[in-house]
Amino acid sequence: MAQHRIVSHEEWLKARKLFLAKEKELTHLRDEVTRQRQELPWELVEKNYAFETAQGRATLADLFGDRSQLMVYHLMYAPEWEISCKSCAFWADNFNGIVPHLAQHDVAFAAISRAPLAKLQKQAREFGWAFPWVSSLDDFNYDYQVSFRPDVLERGEAYYNYGSIKVSGTDYPGVSAFFKDEDGKVYHTYSTYSRGIDMFNAAYQYLDASPLGRNEESLSYPMAWVKHRIAYGT
Repeated sequence: MAQHRIVSHEEWLKARKLFLAKEKELTHLRDEVTRQRQELPWELVEKNYAFETAQGRATLADLFGDRSQLMVYHLMYAPEWEISCKSCAFWADNFNGIVPHLAQHDVAFAAISRAPLAKLQKQAREFGWAFPWVSSLDDFNYDYQVSFRPDVLERGEAYYNYGSIKVSGTDYPGVSAFFKDEDGKVYHTYSTYSRGIDMFNAAYQYLDASPLGRNEESLSYPMAWVKHRIAYGT
């Protein structure tokens, strides 16, 4: 642990105000990045993707319900697994409470995985998750570069996060955004992967503000400490 100077309140306040200038600079930069993100071009989604939901078979357009926008979390859960990725579950523990707020702002939400719906529903019950979680039945995960077929894994190299990386697993995380116009056409507007999804994890934002931060430097990999929430204390 780094050693910290212990100072008077006056010295602490002086240092805090100096750092506040940096935080404001970051906030303004984030506002500008958000504006530019919303100005990115869109691409028409031309495939008729299919999903299995609690209400039956659905298309990507169906996942919007009566909203014009859809946010998707690509949740790592391959068909042969018995439980989802623990790190993705760390993100998913944030989802329950936000769905009504997003809906109020014309945004639908869904987590999408390749595992069969029955497995998703079983885990949702065990974890107390009520957010929409649907099973992809076709190329959706592959087209959005969050799942990789056997030939890709055999090569050990895949296209992910807009570049070529070494991969050892079938599924990776990400977040994607879509828009549906009045004619029912769906457009892909944005996707982010890897560290780009950090901003969607509330727990990490609190850890970043805590005295010791994420404190992951000495671990074998950054999220080695994370478990499925129901496994803590066992």
